[in-house]
Amino acid sequence: MQPKLYPRLALALLTVLNVLNFIDRNVLLAVQPLVKQEFQVTDAALGLLTSAFFFTYMFSAPVVGWMGDRFSRKALIVTGVTVWSGFTLLTGLVHDYHQLLIRHAIVGIGEASYAAVAPSWVCDLFPLERRGRALAIFNCGLAVGSAGGLILGASFGHPFGWRAPFLLAGIPGFVLALVLWRLPEPPRGRFDPVSASALRSTLPGLMVNPAFWTATIGLALYTFAVGGLQVWIPTFLNRVRGVPVERAGVVFGIIVAFNGIVAVLIGGWLGDRMLKRHDGAYYAVAGLAMFAAVPFMVLAVYASGPWMFPLIFVAVFFLLVGTAPSNGAVVNAVNARIRSTALALNLFVIHLLGDAFSPWLIGAISDRTSLLTAFSVTFAAAAFSGMVMVYGARFAPRLISHRLNEAKS
Repeated sequence: MQPKLYPRLALALLTVLNVLNFIDRNVLLAVQPLVKQEFQVTDAALGLLTSAFFFTYMFSAPVVGWMGDRFSRKALIVTGVTVWSGFTLLTGLVHDYHQLLIRHAIVGIGEASYAAVAPSWVCDLFPLERRGRALAIFNCGLAVGSAGGLILGASFGHPFGWRAPFLLAGIPGFVLALVLWRLPEPPRGRFDPVSASALRSTLPGLMVNPAFWTATIGLALYTFAVGGLQVWIPTFLNRVRGVPVERAGVVFGIIVAFNGIVAVLIGGWLGDRMLKRHDGAYYAVAGLAMFAAVPFMVLAVYASGPWMFPLIFVAVFFLLVGTAPSNGAVVNAVNARIRSTALALNLFVIHLLGDAFSPWLIGAISDRTSLLTAFSVTFAAAAFSGMVMVYGARFAPRLISHRLNEAKS
């Protein structure tokens, strides 16, 4: 394969797999009202489905991340894709709530294998100055896949039953896993600075690395807010605003998909551009985007009529602008030799404090008050995320000096 072609092809394939990753986990969100109707469960039980997924996801991630720094990343990814695709198919064959809970939770194990290892591969495809844009393209999978899951669930769940979208979502993963198996794996850390402090390159250093931990805590608060809203907005639109199930999922999915490309790429481009002058650029862009998102989040859930969807659009835009810079801050905070382990620890923390908890919490508050009241916890989380990320800029590694030294040599 031509050297110039390989990085682009590998990034494209990893991005498509990331899209599928989020499609498979988000199909459920669009069909929650249908699941609730069939199984006669509470909002807290619906939220527990997503929380169970993230508990298995986050507890699997540290193990897979440790393996990702020592064994073949390709083998781990292919295995993970096969597991999550297989259990997505099986989710479409369940007959009661507990079967659905168990199978959806096992999907989390397979997807953890991808999330903990694939970004490390992406970092080894392009030089440091293009890393933000590469991660932005890769992270388009988050929003595009989430939107795809919502659209797939809404489009096929209502006319064909809520199980049908799971059967459709599970098939492509097997094909893409075979394609990935044919690609070579790049050398680890080939674009990272040769010299790295113990703080960035050892596990004991990782535990006290302020650049890593501020980015991780900021991402955890971000994930709490985004994860909770993503799970409950389609249900909110249907139950509170009277939007039909199929329209709620499709419209919200289109909003997320558009911003999942445009906003994420803008965030990656802006982060890379500012990183030429400021080491803390990734932190600053992510934090300021969170501050901009909060007022629109509040207005979006309290608005009704023609302003509702435009306000949701703007809120989602600012939330997703910070996606690539915040993830870039995490990977740049550590050296390549421990990157998969660091990413796995990051995944564990952001989901433990974030979307493993927020869907259930919002559902529980909703059972006692209302969804409008329950959403207030996401507004606070987004605001605190912005504060932590802006504060974390002071701890960013001095990458500008590294590049200047390399240029002189």
